[in-house]
Amino acid sequence: MRYLANRSSGRQGYTIAEALAAAGARVILVSGPTNLPTPVGVTRHNVTTAEEMLQASLAALPADIAICAAAVSDWRLAEPDHGGKWKREDQDGLTLKLVANPDILASLAQPPQRPKLLVGFGLETSNLQENAVQKRVKKGCDWLVANQESAEFSPFGNQQNEILLVTGAGVQAWPRMTKAAIAAKLVDEILTWRKSQP
Repeated sequence: MRYLANRSSGRQGYTIAEALAAAGARVILVSGPTNLPTPVGVTRHNVTTAEEMLQASLAALPADIAICAAAVSDWRLAEPDHGGKWKREDQDGLTLKLVANPDILASLAQPPQRPKLLVGFGLETSNLQENAVQKRVKKGCDWLVANQESAEFSPFGNQQNEILLVTGAGVQAWPRMTKAAIAAKLVDEILTWRKSQP
């Protein structure tokens, strides 16, 4: 084992940022490490840790809309800087202590600067709809875009995805489509929401 990481490419978040900018929004993209180019018209802030992502997201407030699409790890090493390589011959087994990362979505849901529309993303491995409905309430977001990883399909590194859009009004099951198409459809939903606001 060389490092602990997830397999997220960041592609879904970048396609959403691109679609929002194309629709005329002023977009601030808080991004973890990726090789993806910055979308045209988007201001990008690079971060490497969950704590940095939280601080950059809070610094971007106030905002009308916040979309939390990053696949942030739930856990991190309690002591990430060991100061060198653990030599196999020096270890009789190895135990890594993990601590929880900050919950960025739940943090953005707190007043006084809570965005008017807060959209979260959630990955499940089972009971997709039930868990997604519960997660939307638990996190305090308005909408939750939920997907599921299974032996048959994984959204990580994939050009396509298959999602549920969970709102206070109910659940929409979207067919499998490209991540760019999901971004465009989500932006259409946002524009419809915006027109309904006083």
